[in-house]
Amino acid sequence: MPTLPAAVRASSNTVRDVTGAAPPLRVAIFTESYLPYLSGVTVSTEALARGLGAAGHQVLLVAPRPAGVDLGSAGAAGPEPAYAWLPSYQAPPPAPAGYRMPIPVPSGALRAAREFAPDVAHAQSPFVSGLMARRVAQHTRAPLVFTHHTRFADYGHYLGPLARPAASAAAAYLRDFWGGCAAVVAPGTELAGDIRDRLGPRPQPVVRIIPTGVDVAAIRSLPPVDLRERFGWPADTVVAVTLGRLAVEKSIALLVEAFALAAASDERLRLLVVGGGPAEAALRERVAAPDLAGRAALTGRLPRMAALSLAKGGDLFVFASRTETQGLVLAEALTAGLPIVALAGPGVEDSVRDGVDGLVIHGAGDGELGSGLAQAIVSLAGDGARRRRMAAAAAQDASRFDVTTRVGEVVRLYNELLTGRA
Repeated sequence: MPTLPAAVRASSNTVRDVTGAAPPLRVAIFTESYLPYLSGVTVSTEALARGLGAAGHQVLLVAPRPAGVDLGSAGAAGPEPAYAWLPSYQAPPPAPAGYRMPIPVPSGALRAAREFAPDVAHAQSPFVSGLMARRVAQHTRAPLVFTHHTRFADYGHYLGPLARPAASAAAAYLRDFWGGCAAVVAPGTELAGDIRDRLGPRPQPVVRIIPTGVDVAAIRSLPPVDLRERFGWPADTVVAVTLGRLAVEKSIALLVEAFALAAASDERLRLLVVGGGPAEAALRERVAAPDLAGRAALTGRLPRMAALSLAKGGDLFVFASRTETQGLVLAEALTAGLPIVALAGPGVEDSVRDGVDGLVIHGAGDGELGSGLAQAIVSLAGDGARRRRMAAAAAQDASRFDVTTRVGEVVRLYNELLTGRA
């Protein structure tokens, strides 16, 4: 692993070189969870850290110490950052195995972060690691930037009777945390509007919409898996694929029931569910029922690039989550050239262009949404020419998701904050 860069530098944050260009920056990124645990947040954090390094910036990643020595990678391009490991523990259920949380105690990692003298402190969580980022930012007089990755209120079902008071407390806490930042990055348009509305008339931080980017070239180069051969499905099969964490908040049960409705109308349809999570056991029991037996397969948890290779072998991508800030998997699927059928939700229409590279389903209530999703799957499965047009449009315009562009937007925000132009 890379060693920690030399600590303190004497130059001013606003110094520019003789060409007028901003110099490389020193960025300390603080995260609540990290690899080898795989999630949208860890994928986004690695993409930012390595993307900044590829652009010539110095990065210190302050993260919970992993249980093992092999972090692996989610497939992001760029150099491995330097690390400062926080004391950590395995989070209790419902957190999955491998999900490490930082312990809020003084540590060598925090000393290293202060000595690193960052130009910018960038938090990926508002909680333990976010508070650490805020203290380091105050100590070094660096602007604090926060990327809001998660709609925390959508996870209240894990708290049972505590859900309502916890949601109220979390909302007040988040407003306070946002207000102490120089800038808040929202991966989606709807989330940015929600943050601005909830901050109200108080002096506001900069709220900037910057979705997480994907490595377009790497996804394009992935060899698609022949799913018909892999799962013994007929040659005329039309394969719908979904990918992600299998959990209640992702509406995965609604998606499977919608597919069952669609499959009753088109015997060629098959479903591949890529991923794992707390709902996996119940889903395996459901797809073993007579109406879906042999017509749906679950892979369990896979490395990210292996999961994307499987998804790339499908004919269309289905998505039912309405709890996203962005829906990173939508950008990945479109880059892989998959037309999408998705329920309308936060972040969806930032990625999917209805009628161009996918179909976005609106409705009220799970019954209407499930029926609409099923009808759209049947419609797209039955129209090969339309699927091919949408797939071509998705692949052709995938550069709009490119991680280099997105990291450049983050760096532009940093420099605006450092020069007082934001």
